[in-house]
Amino acid sequence: MNFSSNFSAPFIRRPVATTLLTLSILLSGAVAFRFLPVAPLPRIDFPTIAVGAGLPGASPETMASNVAAPLERQLGHIASVTQMTSSSSMGSTSIVLQFDLNRDINAAARDVQA
Repeated sequence: MNFSSNFSAPFIRRPVATTLLTLSILLSGAVAFRFLPVAPLPRIDFPTIAVGAGLPGASPETMASNVAAPLERQLGHIASVTQMTSSSSMGSTSIVLQFDLNRDINAAARDVQA
């Protein structure tokens, strides 16, 4: 007699036990599945640097045209910048630079300061 008939013989002789065993395995799998730590999206920290500049009393339009625009032109020449966002308000402007994932943030900070 071969192994497959020896292995399956008790399951064939006891169909109720086989059904209960199958249901318990399925139920255990369903319960275990609910406890799996699954995130819809992986957590990624993009290398980001924020630059701020102020000019007391200047309007947001003045900040955008006289402060933010020249800074954006200069910062746009830095390697591996993937996104640049600026925001100007009364007397201040902020520019957020986002870099490639493989870019060293310390080297990027040195490039921004230069």
